[in-house]
Amino acid sequence: MNPIATHAKRTHALLSASKAEQWINCPPSARLQEGVSDTRSEYADEGTLAHELAETKLRRRLLLCSASERKRLDTRLREIQANHLYSAEMEQLTQEYAEFVEERFLTAKARSSDAVVLLEEPLDFSEWVPEGYGTGDVVLIADGVLEVIDLKYGKGVPVSAAGNPQIQLYALGAWSGYGYLYDIREIQMTIYQPRLDNISTDTMTVEELLNWADNVVRPAAAQAYAGEGEPRPGDHCRWCKVKATCRARADENMKALAYEFRDPALLTNEEIGQILFIADQLKAWVKDVEDYALEQALRGKKIPQWKLVEGRSTRKITDEFEAVRRLFDLGYEPDAVAPRALLGISKLEKLLGKKQFTETLGELVEKPPGKPVLVPETDKRPELNSIEADFKNINFEEE
Repeated sequence: MNPIATHAKRTHALLSASKAEQWINCPPSARLQEGVSDTRSEYADEGTLAHELAETKLRRRLLLCSASERKRLDTRLREIQANHLYSAEMEQLTQEYAEFVEERFLTAKARSSDAVVLLEEPLDFSEWVPEGYGTGDVVLIADGVLEVIDLKYGKGVPVSAAGNPQIQLYALGAWSGYGYLYDIREIQMTIYQPRLDNISTDTMTVEELLNWADNVVRPAAAQAYAGEGEPRPGDHCRWCKVKATCRARADENMKALAYEFRDPALLTNEEIGQILFIADQLKAWVKDVEDYALEQALRGKKIPQWKLVEGRSTRKITDEFEAVRRLFDLGYEPDAVAPRALLGISKLEKLLGKKQFTETLGELVEKPPGKPVLVPETDKRPELNSIEADFKNINFEEE
């Protein structure tokens, strides 16, 4: 079985733990995103593979395995290592993570000899969230303390466990499922981000966790499930699938534009400081809107007053070794034209003169079509009529 498929095929609940920050802060966002497809990236597949590798190592390291189970795990390990996304970095970081989890497990066993470790454990918190469930990477259960550990392999932004609703819901599900077996008084929640050298742990009492679940989660989940509640734009919009077309977010950002109509000469330094925060917020929103508009245009959906045209591109030498050889034949020393790498085309044209450059290297120069861009209709470049015909041989993956 494809290791990535094992983890990636999980279905996501409408009110999933991973989206909790969104639907708790902005209840209507859950239904607004319903039906909008997720776009998987290679980064997501890489993270999934790392989780599969970590799980395999932990099962081999911490759980009693029969001969057949060891053979199955070793086979899975070879499959993972054969994947093109596997790397020496992934091997090293998942090994360090496995050692970290083992150390935490030994600490739990020191408190309680019958402590258990659960890997990729289904967690049910539907008592507070309709159809609420998730999967805990690692759950450690012992008398007195329950710990949930969440591996985040990405290298985007550091994530804190403090006040993190995703891992708190995982902890809630773990306590709900297993708390009756142990005298649990304290909940530990740890987020492990190896590529950012970030290990964050937060601690709550069971009473604090249940108070949060009853007074914050339950009412927000009821509104979100019903598609009701007040939309509240904020930092949680970052991963929302409708962030570019959300009217509430647009209205909030348009309010910030009121500063645009003030005389800059009258602004105080305090106001300038506030505007700098607003500017960051506006830039993020504008980029989301631009990306959405371009995606719609690429799908053939017209954006009024805008058109899709071929973007600008850069010329490049197709065979640098051959170019250096030809320049050497003209009497140029290799160090003069390729001190570390071959000089850029503009510098070579200036060095040789345009005529000599064309005669010597012209056939080695190509100018690929530029990626399509969305521009106002007043732009002089011709509009692209058919994306399929005009760009059928171009890879639109982001650089």
